[in-house]
Amino acid sequence: QVQLVESGGGLVQAGGSLRLSCVGSGSIFSINAAGWYRQAPRKQRELVALISSGGTQYGDSVKGRFTISRDNAKNTVFLQMNSLKPEDTAVYYCNMMGLYYSGSVGRQYVSWGQGTQVTVSS
Repeated sequence: QVQLVESGGGLVQAGGSLRLSCVGSGSIFSINAAGWYRQAPRKQRELVALISSGGTQYGDSVKGRFTISRDNAKNTVFLQMNSLKPEDTAVYYCNMMGLYYSGSVGRQYVSWGQGTQVTVSS
């Protein structure tokens, strides 16, 4: 199917920036939508940003600070995070959905990455 690998997480001071990347591999035919989610300790996973042919969507807490983008040719989605706050600390997960080649047939996939830790110190 389709595997996702995230990178770019790390430790940063409040006010700093990080750029996350998520690369999809496998027999990808299309990426119809991609997104970033995050989960902090003792909290539910929440939407950070989505991108599709219809545009972009952001969680209220990150609007104006984070930007999602994609490189279709490289099956990659990015999350540029600026003006980071301690409350942004979480494990960030990439999600992609679309079609992959299965022989001569296109099949739907929904894939998740393994997560990358983002820690923002005050």
